[in-house]
Amino acid sequence: MTPRTVDTTELPLPLFHRGKVRDSYDVSQLPLWGGKGLLMVASDRISAFDVILPNAIPDKGKVLTQLSAFWFQKTTHIIQNHLVALLQSPEQLKGLVPGKRPPVFLLGRSMLVQKAERLPVECVTRGYISGSAWAEYSREGKVSGQALPTGLKESEKLSRPLFTPTTKEEKGHDRPVTTRRLAAILGADLAWDVEQKSLALYSFAHDYALEQGIIIADAKMEFGLLDGELILIDELFTPDSSRFWEKSRYVPGGPQPSYDKQPVRDWLVSSGWNQEPPAPSLPEWLVKETSERYREVYKKLTGKELV
Repeated sequence: MTPRTVDTTELPLPLFHRGKVRDSYDVSQLPLWGGKGLLMVASDRISAFDVILPNAIPDKGKVLTQLSAFWFQKTTHIIQNHLVALLQSPEQLKGLVPGKRPPVFLLGRSMLVQKAERLPVECVTRGYISGSAWAEYSREGKVSGQALPTGLKESEKLSRPLFTPTTKEEKGHDRPVTTRRLAAILGADLAWDVEQKSLALYSFAHDYALEQGIIIADAKMEFGLLDGELILIDELFTPDSSRFWEKSRYVPGGPQPSYDKQPVRDWLVSSGWNQEPPAPSLPEWLVKETSERYREVYKKLTGKELV
């Protein structure tokens, strides 16, 4: 039986922010929830090239939420994060919508988080040269202004991970920024802290995942400030924010079989779509395969079936 998809998360609560995949609601006024901040809900929507696609991917939001919670709990020795609670039982939903039955679709795909001041950048760390980094290297011999050795193969492991931050645009494509520009945006001390934490998080997750048979080729992270302290926010090492490859099939020299949404991007490119809205509908077989990949990588990384 195909799982029911959730492509909208409308709730009778103040909407704080609606993203391509996640919707965040302000719950700071709900006394039963202790005024913690935000209810963050991951839908099954999928985006590519900064456009939301017509299809939803079954269980995708649950994978993003539960895998993020797994990593948040596993990386507190490196940096604290915004997670207060992963909502997985009906009892946790009581009092969320006063006077109404708790919305069951929230279970497993929502978390209570602290509201932080989001930094206006996305922190991308790359351990392998692939995707847009490979395209830039092929043209210019460098990535985000950082020169690399000649003769690298596509998907080859780099001698050390690269920190390649970008802007975070509400509309349109994010733009690469140099570390010097990052320091101008955030201030030198904060920019240095963000870079070091990004590299430490990537190295820890890469080594852990490798033991589970997964290569994390690159990853995107977001940070915020809570009472002046740098913390992790949003999502962490998910198929939407990272590039996952199967270790046993890894052969540098070309694109790698992927557990993330790269096959969706590949299909869209081959369809001839111009990457402007509206996007074409995905074929049913691709929706099914994508859903299965999301669930499979969750099981490989956590050792558990998706709740």
